[in-house]
Amino acid sequence: MISYPDYLRLLPKAELHCHLIALMRPDMLLSFADRNDVALPSRDIDALIDSDNLQDFLALFVTANDVLRTQDDFAEVAYEGVKDAVRAGNLRYREYYVNSQNSSAYLSYPDFMDGIIAGLRRAEDEFGVGFRIVNAINRSLSPEAAVEMVREMISHPRAEVVGIGQDHLTADGGEDPGLWIDAYRLAAEHGLKRTAHVAETMPADPDAVRIALDDLGVDRIDHGYRAVDDPDVLAQLAASGTHVACTPISTQVLSGWAPTPDHRIATLIREGVPVSFSTDDAVFFRTDLGREYVDGLTGMGFGPEVAKQVSLAGIDGAWCDGATKARLRADFRAQHLVLDALLDPTMR
Repeated sequence: MISYPDYLRLLPKAELHCHLIALMRPDMLLSFADRNDVALPSRDIDALIDSDNLQDFLALFVTANDVLRTQDDFAEVAYEGVKDAVRAGNLRYREYYVNSQNSSAYLSYPDFMDGIIAGLRRAEDEFGVGFRIVNAINRSLSPEAAVEMVREMISHPRAEVVGIGQDHLTADGGEDPGLWIDAYRLAAEHGLKRTAHVAETMPADPDAVRIALDDLGVDRIDHGYRAVDDPDVLAQLAASGTHVACTPISTQVLSGWAPTPDHRIATLIREGVPVSFSTDDAVFFRTDLGREYVDGLTGMGFGPEVAKQVSLAGIDGAWCDGATKARLRADFRAQHLVLDALLDPTMR
């Protein structure tokens, strides 16, 4: 018999909100900085990584981007990130947010993407973990830069690169989803999927979810937690059936929202919003995919049935093809049967 926390770690998982840059382990961050002769603000890992607000975290995000300069650098981070996630949380499929804009001084768009794809293909061959890639708009840059990023994707298509998303904050520290309408419209015209980071922390506006749905025409939402604070927005989100990729641990680090039954993610689940769990920025938030499930689901008071629902929702919200989804669902359901049989009855 296994405990419920072990059950949660062993559940098969599809992760839809993972920033590739934050899969870099601390030892790798220091090694890449030395290899590429990049000066770091500190050699003390705790000083580098610890942050308690989104602005400080994003400063670390910029530093981490800067130490990666070559295709091989990105391939190594991609490969090692898969291996770590399989070990920590039984990862079976993942979608990665990457930033071609942040690396344009060192790598062309094709070289940047091909390095990442090479690392992920190697990991897929060795561990069977499928993947897709989402190119993320750097919101600290201009709306015109976002449009140019989408044009570059259109000019250099890669089957593995399936959509656009967002990261960073605007120059004034906000989300401002309406700034990116032109980029999203262009992406839609060329068949690219769309997601948006909105309503993430307390300073964010719940109405950002409505803008993402109505004006950006998103296929998925990242975070979206503040929707819970506006009944009309929450009702629209639930009625739309739009998948929300949630990251429980990051909400505790950045907003102080402990995983309890009244957590905003728990409300989304109870309201019938399709929800999956992800790490967001695993190393930088000192988390892993197993911890997201263990701390999130046990803290919010959900048992095995909801855990399996979240596990399968990751497939439903994914941007892979139908055949891949069907294969993943069959594999997940088989693993669920095994784990149900092993779960200590007193833990149910």
